[in-house]
Amino acid sequence: MPVSIVVGGQFGSEGKGKVALEVVRYHSRSPVTVVRVGGPNSGHTAYDRNGKKWTLRQMPAASVDKNVDVVFPAGSYIDPELLFEEIAALDYPLDRIRISKFARVITSEHRDWEDKAGITKTIGSTGSGVGAAVLAAVARESKNLSLSSPSAGKTELLAPLVADVADLMDAKLSRNERLIVEGTQGFGLSLLDGGFWPQATARNTTAAGALAEAGLSPRMVDDVTLVVRSYPIRVAGESGPLENELTWEEVGRRTGKTGLEEFTTVTKKLRRVGEFEPKLVRRAISVNRPDRVVLNHMDYVGEQHEMNQSSSPVSEFLGRIAPQIGPIHWLGFSPTTVVENVCCSQRMAGGMRQ
Repeated sequence: MPVSIVVGGQFGSEGKGKVALEVVRYHSRSPVTVVRVGGPNSGHTAYDRNGKKWTLRQMPAASVDKNVDVVFPAGSYIDPELLFEEIAALDYPLDRIRISKFARVITSEHRDWEDKAGITKTIGSTGSGVGAAVLAAVARESKNLSLSSPSAGKTELLAPLVADVADLMDAKLSRNERLIVEGTQGFGLSLLDGGFWPQATARNTTAAGALAEAGLSPRMVDDVTLVVRSYPIRVAGESGPLENELTWEEVGRRTGKTGLEEFTTVTKKLRRVGEFEPKLVRRAISVNRPDRVVLNHMDYVGEQHEMNQSSSPVSEFLGRIAPQIGPIHWLGFSPTTVVENVCCSQRMAGGMRQ
């Protein structure tokens, strides 16, 4: 059952790309394929083996080492120009990228529709056209919605990359090759389960939703990772509730650090930041049932060497939230790596069982 899924447990920007890359590296001694669901309405960041930072919106962050096959399944939304820009920047071999002919294509028409609809202001949408592309696909050429829904199979620019990815992935699974589904955004933004509609994305962002978009059977999944962060964020503007919202100055004051401000990849606006909210994470854990939970941005709390110090800010933070959400398996103290939480009694499970 060699399918891994990586999803977010808050409002996005939890560090899913870094974690998906970590899962790829764990399995790198055998063939690995990364399946990128969703669309380019958010950015994923990862550092390659040479230490170069990559922030990608269309290509999966887990591909930055250029040692995996990349699949865009039927449940993906593709901006062709952006895709080829990122392929060129990565210098990624085209023969390792395949797109389902059923994947939907984002056009300038979709971006214009979102701009005129005003959702960039009313719900904090990035305006990347993904929501309109989803709407157009669901409308199925209805006469009262003047939005087209071109498919990858009928888009000339994508023709060299189009293949029967269902057969391709089935063949890989039959050879027991690892498939890693890199999810997008976070549980609190999920259209169905998040609980913050209408300040939500246009898709279901759970592990089950990512699996459905990938076109894979749940019987093949043996490994689910949920990624959260110490201080959750939401995008700027009217993007929805953020319990116990803080300022970046307050977060910095607590740790004695400056320059912690974060800006969105697409709109370049200052993100909102808040206290860790256990209730949302518990819901995300209940729905996704992960094999492991990863807590990133722990450098906003303290330093890695403080993990074993009982009275340190790191130990106090973990001691406060772990009883509320359950075991925390990995901790991220930097943008590049994660470490195993030595205080976690539950060992890694599923596809990364040791």
